[in-house]
Amino acid sequence: MNHSRTKIINAPLNRVEGDLEIRVRLEDDRISEAWSVGVMFRGIENMLKNRGALDGLVVTPRICGICSTAHLTAAAKALDAISGAKVPANAIIVRNLALMAEHVQSDMRHGFLMYTADFVNSAYRERSLYDEAVKRYEPFKGKTVIDVIKHTKEILEMVAIFGGQWPHSSYMVPGGIASNPNMNDIMQCKYLIDKFASWYEKRILGCSIQRWLTVQNNEDLDTWLDESESHHNSELGFYIRYARDIGLDKIGQGHSNFISFGQLDLPESSKVMGRSRNSNLLIPAGFVRNTEIEPFDQKKIFEHVAFSWYADDNGGKHPFSGETHPYATGEESEKYSWTKAPRYDGTPAETGPLAEMIISGHPLFTDLVNTIGASAFVRELARLTRPAELIPAMKQWIMELDPQEKFYTHSPNITDGEGFGLTQASRGALGHWVSISDKKIAHYQIITPTAWNGSPRDADSIRGPWEEALINTPVKDSENPVEIGHVVRSFDPCLVCAVHAIQGKKENIWKI
Repeated sequence: MNHSRTKIINAPLNRVEGDLEIRVRLEDDRISEAWSVGVMFRGIENMLKNRGALDGLVVTPRICGICSTAHLTAAAKALDAISGAKVPANAIIVRNLALMAEHVQSDMRHGFLMYTADFVNSAYRERSLYDEAVKRYEPFKGKTVIDVIKHTKEILEMVAIFGGQWPHSSYMVPGGIASNPNMNDIMQCKYLIDKFASWYEKRILGCSIQRWLTVQNNEDLDTWLDESESHHNSELGFYIRYARDIGLDKIGQGHSNFISFGQLDLPESSKVMGRSRNSNLLIPAGFVRNTEIEPFDQKKIFEHVAFSWYADDNGGKHPFSGETHPYATGEESEKYSWTKAPRYDGTPAETGPLAEMIISGHPLFTDLVNTIGASAFVRELARLTRPAELIPAMKQWIMELDPQEKFYTHSPNITDGEGFGLTQASRGALGHWVSISDKKIAHYQIITPTAWNGSPRDADSIRGPWEEALINTPVKDSENPVEIGHVVRSFDPCLVCAVHAIQGKKENIWKI
């Protein structure tokens, strides 16, 4: 590539954490090729080797400040499996409530602090809704930004009440939880749930959750939007109108394969019903290949490193046998990322709220994907409306907690063996695979949602979901490639916060 006419631009992509570069080739003002480059190696899995069997409960919640409860959940479930511990209903509910609190906060903050910040990009200055977007979403000043920060701050107090602190709590243990909430704790949490639900209905939806859940298809969505001023001017209503206006319903479609590990165990006596009759989870597990929903089997997961900076794996390995061996020769090669490439049954798959909706058979999102595709618009719409799916269960479960019943069942010392813990983090499928030998961690492998979505190519040179979703995306201004941000941010990446672009004669490369 000729770098003699290199040009650097700054256009933020991710606004949270981590390190990422998105490189794209632009031909005729459209992206013809893309590479998702994870530029930081952390080595958490290697750090865990030879540590005490329970150390994963302390270390892994510190992988991510946003998804610390999800990591703790996965780590605890893996140890539950190894020890054979039976978790009592109270503990199941507390684990669920903490995870859901993390989800709804993350969904709102990503949607209105991270994603819609691009709506005030100068590229849209001439749009009729631009001035209103600035009033709502201007970073640090927008009325919606300030309101979302205020009202989402409180919901995570639930985690601190149940677990003693947030983030990086470690109160989940094999057999339940290490705290013993009393009635005052429970009523405090009920208040927080009710307060968040009321704000979400009034400010975000502009209607009751029950009314929103009657929206079954794209036609219903239009009817709902025009039904009342409160719908039209709600945050959700404005998002729909603005996103359609700038064309987010026409970009960001990728492989159209989806994966969910499932989440939120259903206690035996609970009145909460799952979305699937054949699942003991509120959110079912599954895999979608070309619109067909398949049963989920974790044995079909393999990680590839053909294009990652790790020692070759000869085609991919299951997490129980995979290793994390950094590989660098100092010479040029096809490897371009520290992120591995997880695949399900040999297939790349998107994960996140939209995947959950599709695998659950949600009528609205099934219809939207079938009619307009899994676009950036649909993907973010699923995230903004996921709290409507979770809040009713939160309200029921907080009432089912009984402080007179146990929150922990004594489990024997962790024996040698292996187990896995699967759940859904805010961004999608999260799994921990653990092997214990001589009371110490012999093997620990983690696959995060961003590894699924932001993976590089695999052993067959098939692009990861972000890479595929960027193909054919139009870029109107090479010095302000806001479209790249729309697509990648619709997956809610847990990575970096800066964009650089290198411009050559035949191709443009944005380092994001």
